[in-house]
Amino acid sequence: MLAISVPMIWGMGFVFAKGALEYFPPILLMAFRFLVTASVLVWFVKPPVALFGRIALIALVSAAIQYSLTFTGLKDLDASIAVLVVQLEVPFMVLLGAIFLKERPDVQKYLGIVLAFAGVALIAGEPRLNSAYIPMALVTGGAFFWAVGQVMIRSLGEVGGFTLIAWVAVMATPQLFVASAIFEENHFELIRNANWIVWGTVVYLGLVMTAVGYSIWYHLLGKYEIRQVGPFLLLLPVFSIIASAIFLDETMTLTAWIGGVIVIFGIAVITIEKLPEWLTARI
Repeated sequence: MLAISVPMIWGMGFVFAKGALEYFPPILLMAFRFLVTASVLVWFVKPPVALFGRIALIALVSAAIQYSLTFTGLKDLDASIAVLVVQLEVPFMVLLGAIFLKERPDVQKYLGIVLAFAGVALIAGEPRLNSAYIPMALVTGGAFFWAVGQVMIRSLGEVGGFTLIAWVAVMATPQLFVASAIFEENHFELIRNANWIVWGTVVYLGLVMTAVGYSIWYHLLGKYEIRQVGPFLLLLPVFSIIASAIFLDETMTLTAWIGGVIVIFGIAVITIEKLPEWLTARI
């Protein structure tokens, strides 16, 4: 149940954020999200003073830049489409691991990478998205920067996941507020007039999606092997697509459905260590 709850929490976050983006600009929304996370978690972890410089850089790449790109793209895309494009985080991470960490992906992982990119290319070619190439590129860029951030985190060594979440949030909050001040406007008017639904979304994103979601995830990673819990994240786009249909009245075309299935299958090929023999025989 815990493993299922993580993709459900994260998938619902995309849907709620899509609604809030009708009011708050994306970077400001993310700034408040990380402000909530930092305010809740920072009291429970010891400051990793020796790593502050590196964590600040990680926060810039994997939080400030990444979430600014992803949620700016989400503003002009259906949440159901955006969450499928976001799955490119996994193949990007595998490729960057091979380049910078000297990891050696096997043929199965490269096959999964090709499938994931092919699925996103199919979605991008859907007629409804002909005018949405910039939002698609922004979400893809966000996925890339998330993967870069994960490679940077791998190089940190042993840092507790809870500590890392808390202090990335602390570092990312001022970065996001500064970025919002530069690229967005009407902050005080928007803050003053925001209703309880918008602030409720901020609390969900900061407290539930980030603090609770990542706490459960790191608990699972500490108790089980990643090959056991990793595949559960394949449910994230499933929950998000269902919630998008219910709460946002979004629909997906047949082309988008086929592309989405190919993306999810590609991520499964990358994530699951050993595919069933009947499937590998056909591959």
